[in-house]
Amino acid sequence: MNEPPKRSLENLPPNEPAKRSLKDLPPDDQPREKLLLRGTNALSDAELLAVIINSGTKDESAVQLSQRIFHAAGNNINQLGKFSVKYLMNSFKGIGTAKAISIVAALELGKRRAMEEIPDKRKINSSRDIYECFHPLMCDLLHEEFWVLFLNRANRIIDKLKISQGGVAETIVDAKLIYKEALIRLSSGLVLCHNHPSGNIRPSVQDDQVTSKVKSGAKLLDLNLLDHVIVGDHGYFSYQDEGKL
Repeated sequence: MNEPPKRSLENLPPNEPAKRSLKDLPPDDQPREKLLLRGTNALSDAELLAVIINSGTKDESAVQLSQRIFHAAGNNINQLGKFSVKYLMNSFKGIGTAKAISIVAALELGKRRAMEEIPDKRKINSSRDIYECFHPLMCDLLHEEFWVLFLNRANRIIDKLKISQGGVAETIVDAKLIYKEALIRLSSGLVLCHNHPSGNIRPSVQDDQVTSKVKSGAKLLDLNLLDHVIVGDHGYFSYQDEGKL
């Protein structure tokens, strides 16, 4: 006996269950089945998110709900990563505690995966290497953080360390702490890096002052300041590339 074809959500009768599962969708619209048949690359960002949240509401499917969430994030995964559990729950009907936690956890896992790739590229050859090292760490932050890379004579990474954390606009940097940590690690080179949550990657007067101060003190200790990189959502500023070092 032939099974009746699956019904689209639009044609469900009024007495159907109010909550719509991905299984209720026609086969071509089911992200999980699509993933199994065609692989992850065949799914859009919204469809991948729909797999995570699994079900929608009586008014929209999981895919439609995911599309609405992405639209609120400007269709940008980095921006989505800045959404908190509380924000997701309060802003989107159909997203409860469990779904909000699942979304935040999945995005954090992706971020950590990107960071795990850093050790495979231990040598710093350019400002792009610095950006790729820190962007996964800083892309979701709503506050400023100031980090330092400690390098050996071959410009290979010995260690990286967060020196300070501040507010939305600035963070306080103690140059003496940077020198102390560099000497403990027997470093030969330093790279400074911090983020601008506003997205504006141009250095401030304070950024220039910190760079100049650290460079002057480092020279006295036979430490080479290779670069200071400011990370934004969609790019970076390099003091070395711009001839400001």
